[in-house]
Order: sequence, then C-alpha cells, then structure tokens
Amino acid sequence: MEDRDLVFQQYKLYSEQKEQFISRSFAINRFYLGVSILLLVLTAFTKPAPLMYDVSLSAVLAIVGMCTSALWWTNMDSYNMLIKIKFSKVLEEIEKQLPIQPYAEEYKGIQDFRTNKKMFLFSDIQKFFAVVVFIVFFIVLLEEIIPLILKQVL
Repeated sequence: MEDRDLVFQQYKLYSEQKEQFISRSFAINRFYLGVSILLLVLTAFTKPAPLMYDVSLSAVLAIVGMCTSALWWTNMDSYNMLIKIKFSKVLEEIEKQLPIQPYAEEYKGIQDFRTNKKMFLFSDIQKFFAVVVFIVFFIVLLEEIIPLILKQVL
C-alpha cells in the first residue's frame, strides 16, 4: 500500500469517527432536552405541598433542573471543543498530505461567511437553550424559596 493510500485511509477513518462523534453529540442533546422538558412539565403540575422542612417538590425539581441544565451546557461545550480541536485539527493536518483539503476549504468558507454576517452556530443555540432552561428553573426555585425566607424573617 502506498503512503498516499494509507494517508487517505486514515483520513477516511478519522472523518467517519468525527461524524459518529457528532451524531453522539446530537443524541446527548436530545436526551438533555427530553429530561429538561419532563422536569419542566413535572414542575408545572406539582402542587405546592411541602416535602420536608417546608421545601416543596417544585423546589426540589427546580434544583434538579438547574443541575441538569448545567450538565447539558457543560456537555455541549465539551463536545464542541473536542470536535473543533481533536477532530478538525487532526483532519486538517492529514489533509495537508492529500491533493485536496475539503475540511480546510469548508472551514475557510464558513469563516468568510461569519465575518460578513452575524450568525449563531447550532452549538451556540443549544448552549443558549440550556442557559434559558437553567434560568427558568432558577426563577421557579426563587418563587419557592423567597416565601420560606420571608416566613422565617417575619
């Protein structure tokens, strides 16, 4: 097998791994979205009955939702970093040994497009949604905790 064929096979394998990694990222995103929606629905339909120490189920669900949102954001950030650095940088290096460089050209095209327009990448939207869900759960938690604090003070 020639060196060029070996490089191409490595490039092809790494490209396929990158696509599988991106698919796994989307699957994890769907998981966190589903869990967040479930927690929001449960929080909306729980009655304000206290569980322990006057803390309601809504407050507990809000804390779980905030933790889930934080994990969601962290996972998306980690996946994006790995995709950009691990896969893209390695593919760019392998491409230098090939006659054409499709990923490098694609990246250059995206960079040119982004400099001419303000736009959000899909990963930015995913992370933004995780932050919005976190804020919603934080507001629910405040609505549950503030009356408890005022009750203790007054």
